[in-house]
Amino acid sequence: MKDPKNLRDLGKGFERVMSPVNVKALALVDQLIVLTDENDRRRPLLYQLRNQIIEDGLTLQEARRVIEELESALDKVTSPANRIGTYLGSPKEGVAHVVVGGSEYYANVDPRIDISSLKVGTRILLNDAYAVVGDLGYSPSGPVGKVVDVLSDGRLRVGQEPGVQTFILNRSSDLASVSIRVGDEVRIDPNYRVAIERVFSPGAQDYYLEHIPEIPWSKIGGQREAIEAIRDAIEMPLLYPELFSKFNYSPPKGFLLYGPPGCGKTLIGKATAYNLTKQLREKRQKNVEQYFMHVKGPEILNMWLGESERMIREIFSRARERSKEGYLPFVFIDEAEAILGTRRAIRNLNIANTLVPMFCSELDGLESLNELVVILASNRPDLIDPAVLRPGRIDRKIKVKRPDRDACREIFFIYLTPDLPLDEKLKSRFGENVQDSIEYLTEVVLSEMWARNDKTKYLEIFFRSGKKEVLYWSDFASGAIIASIVRRAKEKAIKRSVRLGRECGISEEDLLTSLYEEYEEGEIFPTTDNIEDWMKLLDYDIENVAKVVPIRGSARKQISFGEVI
Repeated sequence: MKDPKNLRDLGKGFERVMSPVNVKALALVDQLIVLTDENDRRRPLLYQLRNQIIEDGLTLQEARRVIEELESALDKVTSPANRIGTYLGSPKEGVAHVVVGGSEYYANVDPRIDISSLKVGTRILLNDAYAVVGDLGYSPSGPVGKVVDVLSDGRLRVGQEPGVQTFILNRSSDLASVSIRVGDEVRIDPNYRVAIERVFSPGAQDYYLEHIPEIPWSKIGGQREAIEAIRDAIEMPLLYPELFSKFNYSPPKGFLLYGPPGCGKTLIGKATAYNLTKQLREKRQKNVEQYFMHVKGPEILNMWLGESERMIREIFSRARERSKEGYLPFVFIDEAEAILGTRRAIRNLNIANTLVPMFCSELDGLESLNELVVILASNRPDLIDPAVLRPGRIDRKIKVKRPDRDACREIFFIYLTPDLPLDEKLKSRFGENVQDSIEYLTEVVLSEMWARNDKTKYLEIFFRSGKKEVLYWSDFASGAIIASIVRRAKEKAIKRSVRLGRECGISEEDLLTSLYEEYEEGEIFPTTDNIEDWMKLLDYDIENVAKVVPIRGSARKQISFGEVI
């Protein structure tokens, strides 16, 4: 006979999984087994009964578990859905200000939730009694809008596509201390109440160059008059404000750099920003940094109504904000005639009819150079609207001329630096005096470039008066052409070094060949039949020109404009 204690322990092991009725029946069977002799034929039957009770108990327990799961699933599919809202704040302890589906509620908060941990703009879970029972964090998706205006209390006026309704949004907790400017893009919560994230667009800041390379005036060759004019107009009022104040002198607001392409207008604009801030730091002991905004005119044009005007406002607004932060902003608009062209009579078809007034109003809102510096650059100043160029807006018009021979020599010295490898023939001729070698190379190229012969003849201009004028290579000289000539010569020296397996410097032949290739290819000169394209390169009045005949080797292409007189 087995030990009754073991039977009782075995029975207790099943008490955790069986109902009280089965436990009692199992206890009675155990007592019968204990009272029954081991040789009694009824004892095996009692063991079978005991096992059957255990199996029935386990079956009943499993059935009960399945029923509970089914009941739980039934409760889930039949219970009301929880709502998701946006948390807007807490007016008092234990109460949350929420918005659900466009409707606002003051909802009670489950005591198990720490209301101080909830952030404005996060999603919250509400039960059927509209009580806050969960925190879901910020929505990972949502519409994106562009900030049109930043209100004085920090709220944001946000729009989407032009012409679509705008919204006044609160800031989320994470954006409360973030500096948001006009033109920035923000992600909006699904209920359109809160701006929850600032979104950075890859192409949004293309024309903002917060840091420009060091460009001292010495790195700009051949433009002494233009540099002196812009320094007198820009640097002096900022460096000597007390003196200008005594004369009751109002500093200019804007400047126009005009002239043929490739002559350094953009370079002068960047150099102005670098040198002016450097002068302010050194002479006025001001801790100021430049903020150079290089805006290309065609980038402003947009197919959406009002979008181009918005970009103009954004540019000036960004510049003013930088000025308040201690920067000296420079707004440099290249190809200005593309957006500030003369307004036409057909007002509903010309975008300049709205861009020009917008630009003029922004200029009129500027106090002086102390706020920001506006510089326009154009190849065709005659196409810019007179309202932009009048005194009080763009006060100074500075012409960037084509360099003469002496100016070209200065430019060659900028690109042919003493650290460049030179040909061995030059070293054997001039020894270690690198500067003499550079001067020799420059004179050789300039002599060929300034030659007046059939080889360097490039253009024939016929005037309506019957006069004819022939233009040569030197008449189209520019800093861009000189830079390209030196770059081509460097390429030839590098290719020769690779081919021969040793370092080969720049030779006289490299520069002369590069000069011929530059003018023969004529990649920088117009190929269209529009004479206005040619006039961009020349200082001639289009009304006086009747015909232009470019001369490129054996090919002669005639471009006519009216009848030759």
